[in-house]
Amino acid sequence: MPRPATIHVCSACGHAEAKWHGQCPDCGGWNTLVEERPPQRSSGRGPSRAAPAARPVPLSEVRAPAVARLATGIGELDRVLGGGLVPGSLVLLGGSPGIGKSTLTTMALGRLAAAGRRTVYVSGEESAAQVRLRAERLGDGTLDVPVLAETDLDAVLATLEQERPEVCVVDSVQTLHASELAGSPGSVGQVREVADRVARVARAHDVAVLLVGHVTKEGSLAGPRVLEHLVDAVLQFEGERERTYRTLRALKNRFGATADAGVFEMRGEGLVEVADASARFVEAATREPGSVVLAAMEGTRPLLVEVQALVSPSELVPPRRVVSGIDRNRLALVLAVLARHAGVAVGSADVFVNVVGGLRVDEPGADLAVALAVAGAARGRPVGDPAARTPPACFGELGLTGELRPVAHAERRIAEAARFGLAPVLAPEGAGGGALAASSLRDALRAALPGPQRAAA
Repeated sequence: MPRPATIHVCSACGHAEAKWHGQCPDCGGWNTLVEERPPQRSSGRGPSRAAPAARPVPLSEVRAPAVARLATGIGELDRVLGGGLVPGSLVLLGGSPGIGKSTLTTMALGRLAAAGRRTVYVSGEESAAQVRLRAERLGDGTLDVPVLAETDLDAVLATLEQERPEVCVVDSVQTLHASELAGSPGSVGQVREVADRVARVARAHDVAVLLVGHVTKEGSLAGPRVLEHLVDAVLQFEGERERTYRTLRALKNRFGATADAGVFEMRGEGLVEVADASARFVEAATREPGSVVLAAMEGTRPLLVEVQALVSPSELVPPRRVVSGIDRNRLALVLAVLARHAGVAVGSADVFVNVVGGLRVDEPGADLAVALAVAGAARGRPVGDPAARTPPACFGELGLTGELRPVAHAERRIAEAARFGLAPVLAPEGAGGGALAASSLRDALRAALPGPQRAAA
């Protein structure tokens, strides 16, 4: 049978089908199949050449020379990367539009250029004039960075072959177009081909490449999953455009750990590193009912953030559950444990929970802070000692039977809270460090909300 003139490729997983389907048969994604022309194949039958067999080498005989990293001069970025950029590596930086990806990469190239490194900024979304307007407010050598406003992949690779930069930024990988392939820029075949050919040139000439990528409306990196497997590191730039704080996390890193996270603040002059983020959030913490400080962990760094809750009578059925900065399903679990094991029933009320500053906390150690904030808001009492200037700090995971479970890095959390005078810290039993221990949620509420209590109006 003749091959079809076009095929339909899933933009999420790369699965190909001869006909269009509403749902991808492989990954289950809806409306992800995109029509493309099939790649051209050789007309000959059988292998084109006989490849000689290779001899496997024992790992004990493999030499692993030390690789000198390229420090970008941005401490938060270098820490997430594991010490800097590795020559010949590909780093994929993803984030929602307007979050600051171009600003971060431009600042990194500017500081590398100021340090005497050869750099190139490839812009497929903006003209050279638009890139200059952004670079003028960033300083630190950004105006010395060579810029190439080009979307043709062959022209970009020829420039890299000629200029031989040490660091290159491609903004973005979805805008480059390979002329020998059908399909529009950003399609599955185009993104795969662009990333593969850029990787070959980068590794042949030891060019550290930062690929800027888009994200889908669900928050995941756009394009086929093979793109994430092709690169050496995947960084996620998170935050809300209306808030000033941004968080940089490593989802994958072949040359370092994925436990670290960097915190930035967006200002008029660009992104500013937040070396002591706990101080910013503790200073803004209130003593009103429904406010509590969470001793969280961002990778290997302890971080104090304020968790606020509001419980209000509702006329809706079912009532609203609105969250910002935590998982909605985790809030449902905490509310169920509060009602079943602590006598705090909010089933007929609207519950709003917010992590102040636009940060997102994805660890189970936030359960106790959410429970105390909701209980304080429901009972109309501030959590902890009413005479204290700041709300108490706490951490701990809630079990479905009402017990309080320990979490990792308890000593570092307690030490960070003590640095700001938030002692004692309410924590699960066995945390040590002078923490106020509680074995169950009922014990924690008894310690955090002492005295007579009234229901919120």
